[in-house]
Amino acid sequence: MTPVKQAGGVRPSGSDTTAPTVGGDTTPYDIVIAGAGAVGLALACALADALEAVRIAVVDPGAFAETPAARDARASALSASSRRLLEGVGAWAALAPHAEAVTAVDITDSSLEDAFRPVLVSYDNTVEGGEPATFIVENERLNAAILAAAAGRPGIDHLEGAAAGYRAGPHAMTLELADGRTLSAPLLVAADGRNSRLRRAAGIGVVGWEYDQVGIVATVAHAKPHRSRALQNFFPAGPFAILPLMGNRSCITWTEEAARGRAIAALDDAGFLAEVEKRFGYRLGSIALAGPRGVWPLEMHLARALTADRLVLVGDAAHLVHPIAGQGLNLGLRDVAALTEVVADAARLGLDIGSAIVLERYARWRRTDAAMSAAAFDALNRLFSNDLTLLRTARSAGLRLVDRMPALKQFFVTEAAGLTGELPKLLRGERV
Repeated sequence: MTPVKQAGGVRPSGSDTTAPTVGGDTTPYDIVIAGAGAVGLALACALADALEAVRIAVVDPGAFAETPAARDARASALSASSRRLLEGVGAWAALAPHAEAVTAVDITDSSLEDAFRPVLVSYDNTVEGGEPATFIVENERLNAAILAAAAGRPGIDHLEGAAAGYRAGPHAMTLELADGRTLSAPLLVAADGRNSRLRRAAGIGVVGWEYDQVGIVATVAHAKPHRSRALQNFFPAGPFAILPLMGNRSCITWTEEAARGRAIAALDDAGFLAEVEKRFGYRLGSIALAGPRGVWPLEMHLARALTADRLVLVGDAAHLVHPIAGQGLNLGLRDVAALTEVVADAARLGLDIGSAIVLERYARWRRTDAAMSAAAFDALNRLFSNDLTLLRTARSAGLRLVDRMPALKQFFVTEAAGLTGELPKLLRGERV
């Protein structure tokens, strides 16, 4: 491995910090983040706030274009702890007018042909103090708010480019971009998604599998108000969730058998709407399409390691889970909160923020949560995505039992809100 010249490092808070220098045409930074999705940008903001005079580069091949290549049809379910993090990095103020609080949830388990779909579980979706456990926000608004927050921090540079590979040295790493530019920093963060190039470049494998399912998303307008209630319909092909948005609109997130799902997504608007209506039900009156639709393959994977030489994985690069519980983004933001705290603590002690001993603290903090979440969501999908008569009967009985146990329902709500376990400061609404 070819060593790179020292790129300096982040100094403890309160000390003099000067830009690191390297030879040649390599641009020096303190931290380089590959990937400008919500997780990568939130991490940049959090680190910029926690570390004094830090220089951060966020590298992405297309996220900084004024006009996106394609609209994002998805919406995200943000947990209460994720809302606190976004408030802490200054993005929530722009999001709040567009984020719909989910105050109640209903769950059904039925066949597509059933004319009557009884609600088996219904629960209040608030935590102690009446705070909503979940907020639904369209991804385009979420990404725009975090991008604006990052743009307001002078220590963050947005660089358009694709990561081609990196070399780690004793004091710094060098990131090579596809256009020939090189960047140097003590720490490189891979936030470059499910097909992470940097994860592969580091030789980190994944364990997981693809589902014979696809996810379909679309936004619909409806005649009746949703009253901030979400509905989760469990059908044999997979869950069909109706998530409330601002106004008389909802985002549907729909899991369907792969071949059937792709065929449905390819229908014209009238045909697609007819398929939605079969699953949507009549509680919100007549519906109409109110935005683009999207379809993507579903898979689960966990990286075999969360760190390598001067490299750390966050978000989908580290873990990808089934969307049945809508927790994928929240897992990524928990990565952000943990990594920010680990790096800030190390910098204040004068430690090398990219050293193995520092990054291992992050890995210990995050690996169990990611593994347990992936396993739980996979099990839920397998339990509910079938039409076996005996299993359906047992499921219905189990759900009715849960409905009669308020303490258990409150535990599930608190868990979904991201308020259990050893929480990093940002998820508690505290400064790092």
